[in-house]
Amino acid sequence: MLRSLNGIFAILSKEMIQMSRDRLTFAMILMIPVVQLVLFGYAINTDPKHLATAVHVEEQTPMVRSILTGMKNSDYFDFILTTGNGEETESLLRDGKVSFVLSIPAGFTKALIRGEQPQLLLEADASDPAAASNAMAQIRQIVLQALQPDLTGPLSYLAVSADPVDVVVHRAYNPEGITQYNIVPGLVGVILTMTMVMITSMAMTREVERGTMENLLAMPVKPYQVMFGKITPYIFVGIIQTFIILAAAHFLFRVPFAGSMSVLALGVSLFILANLALGFTFSTIARSQMQAMQLTIFFFLPSILLSGFMFPFRGMPIWAQWIGEALPLTHFLRIIRGVMLKDTPGMALLNEFAAIGLFMLVVGAIAMKRYRRTLD
Repeated sequence: MLRSLNGIFAILSKEMIQMSRDRLTFAMILMIPVVQLVLFGYAINTDPKHLATAVHVEEQTPMVRSILTGMKNSDYFDFILTTGNGEETESLLRDGKVSFVLSIPAGFTKALIRGEQPQLLLEADASDPAAASNAMAQIRQIVLQALQPDLTGPLSYLAVSADPVDVVVHRAYNPEGITQYNIVPGLVGVILTMTMVMITSMAMTREVERGTMENLLAMPVKPYQVMFGKITPYIFVGIIQTFIILAAAHFLFRVPFAGSMSVLALGVSLFILANLALGFTFSTIARSQMQAMQLTIFFFLPSILLSGFMFPFRGMPIWAQWIGEALPLTHFLRIIRGVMLKDTPGMALLNEFAAIGLFMLVVGAIAMKRYRRTLD
């Protein structure tokens, strides 16, 4: 019995020493639960508020102002623009600058007083059904409650009517609210993030584990040549993955493709390069394939939760949105969903392209600096 306990204690001591040496793995074990707790506890919100809204209004009357005030007080709508130009608000909705466009036609108040049930139009960006669903469900009640103080005295007869105003909700870009239209294009970014980062980081750490890293370091090549030589084959892997997913989106899920293939191709290329550069950076940190996989998972977790893929981006607190803006997946989702569902032009997506490009340059520079240290 004593001999068995001694054997167990010896193995236990060995594992404790090994764990203390593998500090990166130990840090991942501690940090991943903390990150999950913070993200799920504080950052995730399935009932987004303060959604950007543009107003196309053709008259200014007390009743119109009451409706706008009631919508603002509901906390669902934040008005960023009020205009009489319908084309301007339409472009804002298409380019993803606003989530809603409220249109109030001329003669609205006069028709309301006459009891003619005038129409009020709310156009919603339904490319992400979850982000707009609660606000769309509440809009009719919000409008009716906002008008209650005005429907008194001589206008009290209007309060008897169940629907003094006909609130029309139009789900733009996804009229039927089909979830696949939002999820399937996003899967391109999610799959590329996981595979591109992982295979690149593991390819370099595999060189270390197999003892071939010394031969690579002895070659008369510069760090950037090593990086591009290593990641170039995986660019074609990423292109093949993208083609497979887009084909499945078209033939299996009937996801529409309304935009420019060249704009999407540019976005996919930048996104693949950014993730491959990140994987190369991770390979300069990790000392084994297991550590490379752990770093990939540690990056992938906030990417999938804070990018707007699983949960509405605008529903997160500001600090979580700041983190999300630093992730390339956030900007790629805006590109691919905008191109496929809205026919968003490339000029309207310049900020998204620039963000991914900047991320690629930063992580590439870090990889070059760390790789030079290994050459020393």
